[in-house]
Amino acid sequence: MHALTPQAILRVWEAGFGQQPVDRALTILLHASGGESAQALAALTVGERDRRLLSVREQTFGHTLDAYAECGACAERLEFTLTTDALRCTGPDTADKRERLCIDGVELSLRLPNSNDLRALSACSDLHSAHARLLERCILEASRDGAPIVVSALPPDVIAGAAARMTDLDPQAEVLLDLRCPTCNANQQVLFDIAAYFWSEIGACAKRLLREIHLLARAYCWREADILAMSAWRRECYLAMVQG
Repeated sequence: MHALTPQAILRVWEAGFGQQPVDRALTILLHASGGESAQALAALTVGERDRRLLSVREQTFGHTLDAYAECGACAERLEFTLTTDALRCTGPDTADKRERLCIDGVELSLRLPNSNDLRALSACSDLHSAHARLLERCILEASRDGAPIVVSALPPDVIAGAAARMTDLDPQAEVLLDLRCPTCNANQQVLFDIAAYFWSEIGACAKRLLREIHLLARAYCWREADILAMSAWRRECYLAMVQG
């Protein structure tokens, strides 16, 4: 994985503009990878996908992330700063992506969710149906005393245990932040979505680049490719003269 160049930022933003969030994340990785196929990237576990997105974001925009959330108790805007290192989770090696376990006498074979699974959930009407659909896709086998069990018939404690094990195996897939509101002192957990955060930064950067291209092309009749080939510092120098 490598940093997104200005040219790549514009290509990613244009390609991802009409895409679903899961496909936008893959579009980013496709432009930052060393030639991996879209199919290979889609097969990554969600945690590995997000770990790579975090790396690309770090190389493109730096280690620091300025973020905000809304207090669930008083609606106060909570502003905070994170680092990419603080957002990285450590966990077991998930290269195999499959796990066998026994919960209350039920033998399970499961795999970790990937982007193909997330895409399949887009048609679900609510969180409950999405959760059920994900388990149906990721629990490959279930049996008790050798007799197979359909996923929809699994007891709630078995379902909960399987979900917990998936989280343990791929902790980067769900990064939760503990926040305290300075106004009402309420504590809350919020989910940090690196794909959504990075996409918003790419969009803001793309619009800024287009404004720069517009001003410099109008002033000097330069081509877009030539303007983007300049360093950011050099473009700023020309912009200062144009706007001065």
